[in-house]
Amino acid sequence: MTSSHTTQGEPVRRGAEVTEPEAFSDPYPDIEIGHNEPWAVGVPAILNSMEPALLEMGVARTAKLALTINQKKGFDCMSCAWPDPGHRNTLEFCENGMKAVTWEATPITVPRSFWAENSLSSLLDKDEYWLGQQGRLTEPVYKRADSDHYEPISWQSAFALIGDRLNALGSPDEAAFYTSGRTANETAFLYQLFVRAFGTNNLPDCSNMCHESTGTAMGETVGVGKSTIRYDDFGKADLVIVLGQNPGTNHPRMLSALEECKRGGGHIIAVNPLPEAGLIRYKNPQKVRGILGKGTAIADQFLQIRAAGDMALLQRTSKKVLEAEDANPGTVLDHAFLAEHVSDFDAFAAHIRNVDEAAVLEATGLTTAEMDAFADAYLAADRVIITWAMGITQHKKAVATIKEIINLLLLRGNIGKPGAGASPIRGHSNVQGDRTMGIFEKMPESFMDSLEAEFGFPVPRKHGHDALKAVTGLANGDVKVFVALGGNFVGAISDTAVAEAAMRGADLTVQVSTKLNRSHVVTGREAIILPTLGRTEIDLQKTGAQFVSVEDSVCAVHASHGAVKPVADGLLSEVAIVAGMAQATLGDRHGIDWPAFVDDYDVIRDRIARVVPGFENFNTDIRKAAGFVLPNGPRDSRSFATRTGKALLTVNELEHLERPAGTLILQTFRSHDQFNTTIYSLNDRYRGIKKGRDVVFVSADDLAELGLDDGQRVDIFTEWHDGVERVVRNYRIVEYPTARGCAAAYYPETNVLVPLDSAAEESNTPVSKGVIVRLVPAAAR
Repeated sequence: MTSSHTTQGEPVRRGAEVTEPEAFSDPYPDIEIGHNEPWAVGVPAILNSMEPALLEMGVARTAKLALTINQKKGFDCMSCAWPDPGHRNTLEFCENGMKAVTWEATPITVPRSFWAENSLSSLLDKDEYWLGQQGRLTEPVYKRADSDHYEPISWQSAFALIGDRLNALGSPDEAAFYTSGRTANETAFLYQLFVRAFGTNNLPDCSNMCHESTGTAMGETVGVGKSTIRYDDFGKADLVIVLGQNPGTNHPRMLSALEECKRGGGHIIAVNPLPEAGLIRYKNPQKVRGILGKGTAIADQFLQIRAAGDMALLQRTSKKVLEAEDANPGTVLDHAFLAEHVSDFDAFAAHIRNVDEAAVLEATGLTTAEMDAFADAYLAADRVIITWAMGITQHKKAVATIKEIINLLLLRGNIGKPGAGASPIRGHSNVQGDRTMGIFEKMPESFMDSLEAEFGFPVPRKHGHDALKAVTGLANGDVKVFVALGGNFVGAISDTAVAEAAMRGADLTVQVSTKLNRSHVVTGREAIILPTLGRTEIDLQKTGAQFVSVEDSVCAVHASHGAVKPVADGLLSEVAIVAGMAQATLGDRHGIDWPAFVDDYDVIRDRIARVVPGFENFNTDIRKAAGFVLPNGPRDSRSFATRTGKALLTVNELEHLERPAGTLILQTFRSHDQFNTTIYSLNDRYRGIKKGRDVVFVSADDLAELGLDDGQRVDIFTEWHDGVERVVRNYRIVEYPTARGCAAAYYPETNVLVPLDSAAEESNTPVSKGVIVRLVPAAAR
């Protein structure tokens, strides 16, 4: 199945320039619409994960991988950063995790003839699903400036060309170096070392597009931008509040931890614009009750909140906590904790007491009774975890909203005790570890000082480009070379048409990848693809088989060992590719022995141990069966590296997301058979969609108000202020129980609707969950 990419994001208007859409042809003529499911996982998940694995990889390869994924001597799943329990099951994976393994470890490879048979122009009309289905990349390829085709090139020639183009730049800041969250710690450290030795801090990464708001808010308020809990805390919690998150699809193994909470007597509240199957009922495939029984009911309360209303709900709840303390002095607030560990209570309390009930009702779309029940549940619980994902982080007021999460937790001492804390859930397997290793455009001075002391070169201190600024730099010609270590940057970033036009303005684009995606098709004047080993594959170097390490969502670091033979001879590891680019670019500049890092990854870990706090005994600790847990001040000792040395209660002004008459608030999201921009199939089982993706989910009440019908085809237009027309065309309406005034559609196809300059305050994260749109009946074509 192929679909036209170009017709779904046009026209784009900048001033007088207009690109008209081509005649429309339905990319998914066989689409089927069913019903949304009231439960998740169970036997269907087993079948849907194992059937494609067996068909593509065969019994032996599937068995080897299924028995080693997320095991203590195995490889870490690349599909999310959910932590591994101490006592692991024989089969420690989820449906989407096994699909990710199948996608990477498939023996299907892209033949050399593919490049001569397929021009880049012809590939522009192929969707992400088709591109990914072509198989693994096995040899470097190069697109010349005057060519519409890639052609094979040797590794040596590819590295030499990259080094030549980088060294020819007028300034190191004319290059940007992107990183995907699948990159292991050792590779990430080596990559940032190369980039900083080259002379720039232009290190945009996928965190900029997902959890940057979390790091910004938590770094300011508690001194660390990471989870303040351990895995076992879920089983000890009295209450877990799940905000803006769909664990059943995006990190299904989390459902086992939520089940542990329920089985231990805890309660769970889900807050989301859409009902999610995994938060209604969970059928654990590892348990008899999950196979033969009804499973476990998960959420005790579901608050179907209006998009961007979470901040108002949190502020109102904090106000209710203060009112409860007023009514029963000395019994509600954790006075000892507040006095010893928290700053700025008085300013916060004065502000929060003035929260306006009418404004909260409008912002949330909830009833007073629903919000009172939410507050009562929080007040009744001694140990509370609040967990969130991109339904919180990708809003204009995302940073302020996460600060309100911290405010609410601090009032009753719910940080730094068992069963309580802040739990941001990362969506990519080592996105957190990459940041720890230095993948950030503005690392703290302490890290830069240590790096400079260890390697002896002057580390650049000027802050570099994040993801959105990299697009702007490409667009205005300030960035001429773009290197991506994994990922699918133009597929993942907002404002697709603008981003693609910017990327085409580059002199050279370089992609380090396992499989084809949109970023290989939208290129600079010259382009190189460097194929790499997958995490599932054995990595043999001069000193033998190597392993790498990752950091999960609860700051646990563990080893990842490849399990199967590479799909092709001649593939290089990510470490070898980074070192090859560095050697070709820098030579012996700064006296760094790049080949030594490739021969033995212990050499990299020894250097990390002297630069990165918490890794002082890296090579010893990583060889422990379960790895090690990084120190975390808020969690371990209630210590907070903030401006006051205490946790900060903050004052945040509530701002309502206005929805003009005739518009809806659109959120982009994943289907169930999807990981980031990787599409495993054209189905979304839990939402009842089969064989298609060009759909928009809208409530029956909103359809009635707008005069639209279920099944009707519409064009979706963004309401924005810059004079650019952003539209996806001929989308099928699916009547769905969304929150009133809200709509939802699949990412990355609807990224075109998210303006580049629509970004979260402070974090500069794309506002992909708060796009104001109009639905217009599609014109006949």
